[in-house]
Amino acid sequence: MNTERVKIARKTMVLFFLVDTSGSMSGTKIGSLNDAIRETVPDLKDLSANNPDAAIKIATLQFDTNVHWLYPQPIESEDFVWNDLKVGGLTNLGEALNELNSKLSKEQFLQEAAGSYAPVIILLSDGGPTDNYKDGLENIKKNNWFKYAIKIAIAIGNDADKNVLSEFTGNSEAVIEVHNKSALKAIIKFVSVTSSQVNSKSSGVTDGTKTDTVINGITSYVNTQNMDDVDDDFF
Repeated sequence: MNTERVKIARKTMVLFFLVDTSGSMSGTKIGSLNDAIRETVPDLKDLSANNPDAAIKIATLQFDTNVHWLYPQPIESEDFVWNDLKVGGLTNLGEALNELNSKLSKEQFLQEAAGSYAPVIILLSDGGPTDNYKDGLENIKKNNWFKYAIKIAIAIGNDADKNVLSEFTGNSEAVIEVHNKSALKAIIKFVSVTSSQVNSKSSGVTDGTKTDTVINGITSYVNTQNMDDVDDDFF
């Protein structure tokens, strides 16, 4: 008798990073972001390996004058290698949203045989769009994968357009301000792991309250860290 255990196929959850790589992100901003995501990947790998409900994949879209995927398909977290992003150009958020919208389907980045959970989408930006982002935002809002995704925006520095980021998340409480490199690194790691943990479970938290659960966790984390007291502000 064959006593080998049958491996049950797990669903997949994709964590999307949408990263503003316009020229204003140069210096400590992009450096801290690169460090933060690289250091977060091992935690996501562990989370995926120990999750009976879902395997976690990672996809990264950088946007400036152009848009570019770090890899042509989402990568299993255990195989994902972060390649440092370079900066330069404008902030074409609308083009990025159109590109993301084209991949949020079962024919593209969510084509898993065992099925996919709604994704986590983390937008990081330090400024405002330089293109007509409204059309891209209105189009992606019609996408059901986007509707049910956990959407968090990280506003980097004083010049980030928090109103635009709130339009993206649909909730101003899902926009987190960071003003120094220590806070940026801490928040990227906490948001990535917490959001992935909540959204890759089949029970315990209903889809309708997953974003609220993540926001509450982030708020509590920020309130206990005193990250604005760190003297390494962005300039």
